[in-house]
Amino acid sequence: MEVEQTALPGIGLRHEFTTRSGRRIGIVSHRTGRRDLVIYDPADPDRACETVKLNDEEADALAELLGAPRIVQRLNALHREVEGLVSLQLPISPDTPYAGRPMGDARVRTRTGASIVAVVREGQVFASPAPDFELAADDIVVVVGSPESTAAVSEILAHG
Repeated sequence: MEVEQTALPGIGLRHEFTTRSGRRIGIVSHRTGRRDLVIYDPADPDRACETVKLNDEEADALAELLGAPRIVQRLNALHREVEGLVSLQLPISPDTPYAGRPMGDARVRTRTGASIVAVVREGQVFASPAPDFELAADDIVVVVGSPESTAAVSEILAHG
């Protein structure tokens, strides 16, 4: 898929691509942080027939809705390509010592070599969470590593 990037002086940046069905779609990222989803007229690809203004929260929600299935697909593809790599989805139970605490407190990567690549909370995916991301009961933590390292993460998250 070819994505065209165009600087918009004084405004920000525009990314556009054409779908297989021939529809032109763009995202304008304003310097203010606002994003506009632009759908172009099929008869005139230079004319926008619909523009949806998105605030930060709406843009994040849309990105997560579109990105979550892709993360799972990419992990599955990675498993096929890299022997010995596994991913686990680990639930955060209410009685874990890490519920309500920053993820970095568990020191998962340092202690096991495995990586937490996403956290799923109430159907929302938080990809590549930072160490200050606060874990909550009923979160699902997606961990990638060797079978041994991911098993160690499971033990850490369950018992500390």
